[in-house]
Amino acid sequence: RRVLEAGATLGVRLAEPGEFTARAFDNDKLDLAQAEAVADLIDASTERAARSAARSLSGEFSRRIESLLAALTELRMLVEATLDFPEEELDFLESADAAGRLDQCRSTLAGVLASARQGALLRDGLTVVLVGEPNVGKSSLLNALAGAELAIVTPIAGTTRDRIAQAIQIEGVALRVVDTAGLRETEDPVERLGIERTWEAIREADCVLQLVDAREAQTLGPEPVSGGGAPSSVSLALAAEREAGLPWLVVCNKCDLLTAGIPDDTPDTLWLSAATGEGIDRLRARLLAVAGGEPGAESTFIARERHLQALGRGDSALAAAQACLAQGNAALELLAEELRLAQQALGEITGELTADALLGEIFSRFCIGK
Repeated sequence: RRVLEAGATLGVRLAEPGEFTARAFDNDKLDLAQAEAVADLIDASTERAARSAARSLSGEFSRRIESLLAALTELRMLVEATLDFPEEELDFLESADAAGRLDQCRSTLAGVLASARQGALLRDGLTVVLVGEPNVGKSSLLNALAGAELAIVTPIAGTTRDRIAQAIQIEGVALRVVDTAGLRETEDPVERLGIERTWEAIREADCVLQLVDAREAQTLGPEPVSGGGAPSSVSLALAAEREAGLPWLVVCNKCDLLTAGIPDDTPDTLWLSAATGEGIDRLRARLLAVAGGEPGAESTFIARERHLQALGRGDSALAAAQACLAQGNAALELLAEELRLAQQALGEITGELTADALLGEIFSRFCIGK
């Protein structure tokens, strides 16, 4: 403290939050994606996320973006040449296989986007929500996944009244598992409030595990039914939520109580026992697959939501560019604009501005004339 006070008398001040990284960015020592990776490395919640952030900091993500930007610059040069020199007999776009280059750009972008989604999950984690009617073992499953007695488990239906969240890791991927109130018709105002929060949790989830009693599922099928054999109101409401396309797995719990053999899993259904641990490893593998990971696999780089949005905009622009290119010379101006929009979207990731660079490339690398 005395050293700081002495320094202050000489005009020394404390650095602002993030100032060193900001100066590195301003002086072109780091690009924007690398600067963000500094914070992601500090905040990494798992070793795998930290390694991925370190790769982003080393420039892995940026190099893939820069490669795409360079390819788009080449394409824009061809389009601008065709627009500026229409009298030339040479078809620049056809001779340079512009269609093939554009297809390759979009394919490469799809690969970057897939890696970015994986990196975003490593950074932000996957929210997994446990839902179902009361007493199907949601709290027991939370405890089994967490490896600790976090939620109260009793035979009394409706014990869980509010959401209980626990962070766990599977192969270095962070998951936030949320236990919820059992879904049923009730007049209890407190329980009804908990059920409302359950529906909110479903809409905020990245993945839903719908628990059912294995004994009922084996007899009547994995979808919950009422005593008369008709779909329950809970089942119908959950089916409506499932239509949204969210990753959804029906988990048939309490398979240790089955008198017959345990049925085989399907892509949409998994049989387990939270009480004995039977099937828990298979469930972990399913969750890892939903997160886009594989046992022992490494993500190339870390990514943020803004990166995903920028990549998505870039892909949309390239799709539009493909449509323009298919129309031939009639849509060259639109093609040039879509390529510019794609380049602008990708340039936002690294903080790079490309307009002046594009002009320099055109005049320095194209030699057109007689």
